[in-house]
Amino acid sequence: MDTESWQLLEEGLRKTMATASGGELDAALSDLGWLDMLDEMPDTAIPLVFRLLGETGAHAPVLNDVVLRAAGRVGGGTVPLPYAGGAWVVWERKGLPGPALGGDLPIQRVTDGEPVPLAAGRQALGWWLVGTSRSMLSLARQHALDRVQFGRPVASFQAIRHRLAETLVAVEGAEATLLAASDDLGCLMGKAAAGQAALTAARHCQQVLGGIGFTAEHELHRHVKRALVLDGLLGSARELTREAGAILRAQGSAPRLVRL
Repeated sequence: MDTESWQLLEEGLRKTMATASGGELDAALSDLGWLDMLDEMPDTAIPLVFRLLGETGAHAPVLNDVVLRAAGRVGGGTVPLPYAGGAWVVWERKGLPGPALGGDLPIQRVTDGEPVPLAAGRQALGWWLVGTSRSMLSLARQHALDRVQFGRPVASFQAIRHRLAETLVAVEGAEATLLAASDDLGCLMGKAAAGQAALTAARHCQQVLGGIGFTAEHELHRHVKRALVLDGLLGSARELTREAGAILRAQGSAPRLVRL
């Protein structure tokens, strides 16, 4: 796909996600050929679609498709997914947000599920978390530029700059890890890095925004809730970091993730 076609695709997806969410967006993505893209160019379709979900704040149950395809099954359905703490959930394709996990998404708790391939799903969630983190950072940065105290924009204060810089470093590091991921361990570490970056973004951006960041009228709280839910899916950052450490101890060595 050439650069112009890629830009048109991204622009079209962004506009679609800006006007639809949930089941409506699921249907719209299907009409746009999401499943075909997932089959023919997963390495580009997954980062693009899931990053845009994070940036726009929309949601769709397309994580099911990624996991089902990785398992060699037909997309368009649902599959039980492991959640942090040994729980299992199902991301419904239709219906209203469920009471589980804060009532933000149509996710329902289930008693158990069968093991499924996790690498592709973790990579997809990692890109979603990166997109969400960038949205939080953008909101905080704009507030810091607009908000004036003592006759100066708060963006000129060193403490504010440090929080924004630490957030950017965490997000860029997570994105680099996801780009380098090429196997199960790489995807595990990418998801862990993205989850940690999202938690860092939520903490720092909340502090930069101050009181307005706690209000229901501001967009930040939606991204924070989304980040907390997505971090727990297919293993939280804390759990995956421990799992990666156990794998490396068992192997006795650490693989080279990137050749510089």
